[in-house]
Amino acid sequence: MSLQDDLTAVKRSLDELVRSVGQLERDLAREKGTQPPPSGTAQRPAAEPMVSVPDTPYDASKWRGAEDEGLGHPGRHAP
Repeated sequence: MSLQDDLTAVKRSLDELVRSVGQLERDLAREKGTQPPPSGTAQRPAAEPMVSVPDTPYDASKWRGAEDEGLGHPGRHAP
């Protein structure tokens, strides 16, 4: 199967997923007795408040004894 065939299959699957989700939204709205959202529009979830991260450096003692990922333990050597 070529890359183009794979991309076409993925697009077809995504289109089917969008149709299925739309049908589910309509069914749920009908059960609740509310108006379903217009087709083709996705409702965005409510935005979460932003979290500020301080610019101050972390306390180095938090990382004492931790290994550097991918580099291994400082006392060990690669073969």
